[in-house]
Amino acid sequence: MHFGFSYVGLIFILMLMVPNLIWTKNQPKDYEKYAKNENKILAVFERIGEVLVSGLLLIFSDFNFHGFTWWSLWLLASIILMILYEIYWIRYFKSEKTMKDFYSSILGIPVAGATLPVLASGMLSVYGKNPFLLAATIILGIGHIGIHLGHKREAQIAD
Repeated sequence: MHFGFSYVGLIFILMLMVPNLIWTKNQPKDYEKYAKNENKILAVFERIGEVLVSGLLLIFSDFNFHGFTWWSLWLLASIILMILYEIYWIRYFKSEKTMKDFYSSILGIPVAGATLPVLASGMLSVYGKNPFLLAATIILGIGHIGIHLGHKREAQIAD
């Protein structure tokens, strides 16, 4: 592992933050009704995971592209997952913005808005051979995916 700035990490963070900032003005109808019932332990996992993942993405240069090898397929997989994440958001912003739209799947991946960035971060941690990012991603995944599965279940949204 090598300390240093990661432009790949910065791109990933921007790909995460921009749609989420837009979402704050485009939340699904009744979202607050479900958000107030969030599991507090999962919320703590989510917040800790968000801070750790965001910081770690930026401070390790191992996530940057270093020439093509078979190991680069992990980076490619991560990028594809982030592109699917952006497609998910485009689809959501063009929708009626219901809870069903928000918790939709993409290519069979459930609660895509929560699952895709966690999977992408996990793939990036493998590419960068970074156990710290992998651990932070697991913490984030427990909280973020757990919260959104809870909302989906509470809203009784079927796949």
